[in-house]
Amino acid sequence: MPKLRSTAAVFTTMSALAATSILTGPSAAEPFSTAPCALHRTEAHHSEGVDSWNPAYSRPTGALDAVLVFLSFPDATPRTTPAQLTADHFPATSRFYAQASYGRFTLRPHPLKRWLRMPRPSTSYAMRRDWSAEDRAAYLRDAFAVADKEVDFSRYPVVYLVADPDAPGVDSDATKVVNLETPLRVDGTDVQRVVTVFEHHPPDRLVLAHETGHVFDLPDLYHRPVDGKGDWDTYVGDWDLMGSQFGLAPDLFGWHKWRLGWLGPRQVACVRGATPTRLTLEPLAAGPGVAVPGAGGAPAFGLGRGVKLAVVRTGPDSALAVEARGAAGNDRVSCRQGILVYRVRGGASSGDGPVQVVDAHPRTESCWENSVYPPLADAPVSLGESFTVPGEGVKVEAEGRTASGAWTVKITPGMRE
Repeated sequence: MPKLRSTAAVFTTMSALAATSILTGPSAAEPFSTAPCALHRTEAHHSEGVDSWNPAYSRPTGALDAVLVFLSFPDATPRTTPAQLTADHFPATSRFYAQASYGRFTLRPHPLKRWLRMPRPSTSYAMRRDWSAEDRAAYLRDAFAVADKEVDFSRYPVVYLVADPDAPGVDSDATKVVNLETPLRVDGTDVQRVVTVFEHHPPDRLVLAHETGHVFDLPDLYHRPVDGKGDWDTYVGDWDLMGSQFGLAPDLFGWHKWRLGWLGPRQVACVRGATPTRLTLEPLAAGPGVAVPGAGGAPAFGLGRGVKLAVVRTGPDSALAVEARGAAGNDRVSCRQGILVYRVRGGASSGDGPVQVVDAHPRTESCWENSVYPPLADAPVSLGESFTVPGEGVKVEAEGRTASGAWTVKITPGMRE
């Protein structure tokens, strides 16, 4: 296999901590949505633009195969098995994406059955959240050297390197996606990004689903305090997996489902002009039956293929998104249901607030005992309420429910305040 250069130029972290994208700009994009309310994709890291797809990323449609490589170290004897660690993340991760995509995407895991021994002690790699480029490069160089003897990487668009969680140098806070600035050519294919997994056993809920979202070009939506202290969930609270894997309503925003190709053109309504527009919004979690092999339980059934997302363009690089959220599917333990409104900025980088939920009840909070951010837990506009978005003058009214459970909503663009 080609030798990996152990320099900062080779490996750059892909997460909310990386402010600059190292990927190709819009000129290399694949055309996607031509809707008038579609924001342009920019060179911002994990841009929320939906007019094109960045071909440097795998598109989560159809089926993708993922390999799980299990790495042990000379300074520790694993206390878990690869099968146990696989069960920590699958089928939960596959189930999440099957449900979120309405069955349009299947993530198929292919775990190795034994540990592969790394050549150096775990402590030598200095794993931590803000991992140095040199240490990270050394880890990846060694990992690919041992794994290439066992894995045909040309078969797997998604790669998970899973470290022994009980090795003394393994830090669970270091789990993240790593981008290879210079793709590694191995087994006749270019490996551009790797999910490095250092989770304890059992792991944080849905942590691998969150990291896998970055593989599909989704940004981190949490806010990282400058000093590392304070609340991380002020931007979106419980309302999207990319904000928090612990959220009560972690289904992906309708905007993200649009970006990923899971919502068709007729499922996104562009609200234009100053005339009030009445829409029937199906709950975001609704969709055709989804059955995940090995997941157990009955498939989840919902409504059909009607409108799930309404968008009001508010500027050249900004929009308001409106969707119905309820206790179903990935949101089955949601704190509140109703019409959720959030701001989207196509030019904001991952971690810089590209999406921010608008709180329809700014003076109250809910579910303080288990919400990641109670002030936003009751953010949706409830049945019979109306709400005017501050700074935009856009009025959203939740007028009623249909017999099938859809929401009737009136949106009045109005004038900016």
